[in-house]
Order: sequence, then structure tokens, then C-alpha cells
Amino acid sequence: MTRVAGAGSPTHPSAVAEEAEIANRSRLAWKEEQLRVWDLLHLFTPWLLLTISTAIYFAWVLPTSGERFWPEGASVLALVMVAVLWVLFGHTRPIRRRRLRRMPMAVYVVGLLALCVTLMTYSDIFLVFTIAGFFHAYLLKPWPVGVLGVLATSVALNGSAMGVWADPAPEALAQFILIVAVQTAAIGAGILLTARSEPEERKRERLVERLEAALHENAGLHAQLVVQARESGAQDERQRLAGEIHDTLAQGLTGIITQLQAAQRSASVRGETQEHVTRALQLARSSLTEARRSVRALAPQDLARAHLPDALRTLTERWSRDEGTRAHLEVTGDIEPLSPAIEVSLFRVAQESLTNVAKHAAASRVGVTLSYTGTEVLLDVRDDGRGFTTATGTGFGLTSMRQRIRGVGGHVEVQSAPGEGTSVSARVPAITPAGAATKEETDR
Repeated sequence: MTRVAGAGSPTHPSAVAEEAEIANRSRLAWKEEQLRVWDLLHLFTPWLLLTISTAIYFAWVLPTSGERFWPEGASVLALVMVAVLWVLFGHTRPIRRRRLRRMPMAVYVVGLLALCVTLMTYSDIFLVFTIAGFFHAYLLKPWPVGVLGVLATSVALNGSAMGVWADPAPEALAQFILIVAVQTAAIGAGILLTARSEPEERKRERLVERLEAALHENAGLHAQLVVQARESGAQDERQRLAGEIHDTLAQGLTGIITQLQAAQRSASVRGETQEHVTRALQLARSSLTEARRSVRALAPQDLARAHLPDALRTLTERWSRDEGTRAHLEVTGDIEPLSPAIEVSLFRVAQESLTNVAKHAAASRVGVTLSYTGTEVLLDVRDDGRGFTTATGTGFGLTSMRQRIRGVGGHVEVQSAPGEGTSVSARVPAITPAGAATKEETDR
């Protein structure tokens, strides 16, 4: 199915709403991608670092040191299993269930650092696992607690790496303090910036969502006002035309019939002009029938007897029989009643499109698709005919089609290329008939 691109003036409310929606979707998609990567880092970092540390310890550090698995290897393995359970129940499960709480998270970080320090007493390779503490510090609330978590992680990491606990020499202690201070300041600044920017970002998100909702509401109201104004004007014009036909043509023909009936009775007595009078009477009656049909035919007769899907099916089947070309109608979505102006406009688009196919396309197959999407209704008519260049698709029929759909707040797009067939796509708002309660309103 060909997608229908927005058309019309840049100041049209529906166009503004569509542009705002596209921009907002792009921004939200970018943010969601960032959050997804960040969440994955939080989720998998401790497991990755623990796996690396454990694998290197048992594959390289322990054999190189000449120690046997028992008792040192067994002790490290037991500590690793405790770390696995601690990370699983204190970090991974709460994150996946989105149940991170301040106090349990603080207890988790303290326990994690205690396990890291204990493991580092067996081998410095578990420094790699200790780095996970920096990532977990971002989960601590409020932000001063997060900075404190960074400080504790830095002390545990660098204290073991520099051997400060075993040999607290003044020079080594000074280097240790400097490294811890710089590391805490650098990583803590990120926590502080995140804490400061998060409320503003959430506020901007709420404002954008409210603006988008307002734009959509304005676009819907605009389309509804256009449809109502058009229906009101069309109804007035129908009444005016019906009154004029009734007061002139219909009454005149009624008078002709009356006079001819009198002449027929007189002629039957005298036996003169019987044949001519009878023909005139038949012609007058036929004209009266046509006038009455014209009054009733201000809307398509197919729509007068059925809703839009049934009317389109009747139109498609009749056209297929008359033209000898395969045509198929497909209806998708939940069918709902539409405003008469919208149904008439879509019906006329299908009618004009099929007429153009018969005149110009030389197609072997035609597909008509009517899609109910909830807020909009889409109509696609596509063929596999000879097609045309876009520049030539500006005939009166296509121009009238665009004007008719634009009058009910919709858009029309025609896509074609020589030898590749033609697709006519119309998109209109799904506005229900005036006075009809929608399903959502009925459920309230």
C-alpha cells in the first residue's frame, strides 16, 4: 500500500501537527536509544566484569602463582558465587522489574564494595570487577549519595591497587588521595549534571507532549469545522436546487401532463392526433421521473442504499463487469460510520480513479483498499497499467479530486511512472456523523 504524504499549506493545522509529531518522534527515538544503551550498561556491566575477572583468575593467575585450587581457589569460587547472588537479587532483578529503591540500592553498593575488597585480597585482577561500583553509583539517590558511592568505589579500587593498606607511606598516601580526589570529582560531576538536568528534561518532555496534544486537537477541530461547514453549505445548496427544480421543472412537467391528459381525452373522442399526444405524454412523464431522480441523486445512489464499504464494493464489482478488468476491494480496520461529506468524497475519489483507469491505464488488474485506522481513513486505488509522468497528472479530474478531499480536511497523493502503474491515495480524518455518539463516548 502506498503511503500518503502530507500536502497543503505549511500553516494548515494538520500539517503543523504532523511536522511537530515527526520532530518529536525523532527526538524521543534518539533519547530512547540513549536510555536503552545506558540501561544495558547498568544491567550487564557487573556480569561482564565479574566474568572477566573470574576467568582470568582461574585460567591464569591461580596456575601461575603455583597455588592449587584448594583452599585458595575454593575460597575465591565461594566469594564469586556470593557475588553472583548479590548482584542478581540486589541489582539485576530490581532493574528488570523497575523497582529500584534508595535504601536497598545503598545497601547493595556497600555490600558489593565489601565483596570486591575481599576478592582483591586474593588477587588484584578483581580490580576489574570493582569498576562496576562507578556505574552503580549513578543509581544512588539523591545525588550526594551517588557522589559518596563514587568516592567509596575509588577508595576501594585505588587503595588495593596502590597497596596503601599494606604500606601507608607518605608519598604513596599523597598519590592515593590525589587520584581519589580527581576520580571522584570527574565521575561525581557526571552524577551532579545528570541530577540537575533530569527534572528540566522531564519538564520539557511534558511541555512537548502537551503541545503535541494541543496541535492534534486543533487539527481535529479544524477538520471537523471544515466538514461541518461544507455539510452545511452542501445541505443549503441541495435544498435550494431541490426547491428550484420542484418549483419550476417538476411543476411545469406536472402541468404538461395534466394538459396532455385532457388533450388525450378530447382526442380519443374525435379520433385525432392520438399517437402524437400519447408520445408527448410519455415524454413528459419520463422528464418528470428524471427530474425527481435528479432531486434524489444529489448524493451517490450507492451511498443512499449502503455505507461506504458496501457502496465501494458495489462500485468496484460493477466497474469490473463493465470494463472486463479484474478489480478487488479490501477493507481493513474496524469499520465505523463516517460523516456523509467524507463518505461522498471518498466514493467520488474511487469513482474518478476507476474512470481514469478505464480511459487511460490499459490495466489488467486494479486494487482498491479502504483502511480504518481509528483517527483517519485511507483509500488507495492502484493499477498495473501504463502509468504516466507526474507532470502530466494535473487533469481536471485529479484537480477536482484534490479539491474535494481538501474540503474535508484530507490529502491526496498520486504516484505514477511510465510502465509502473498508478496509485491514487487519499487520507481523511475519521469524523463521525453529527449527533452520532462514538464508541468511546458510549463507554463512558
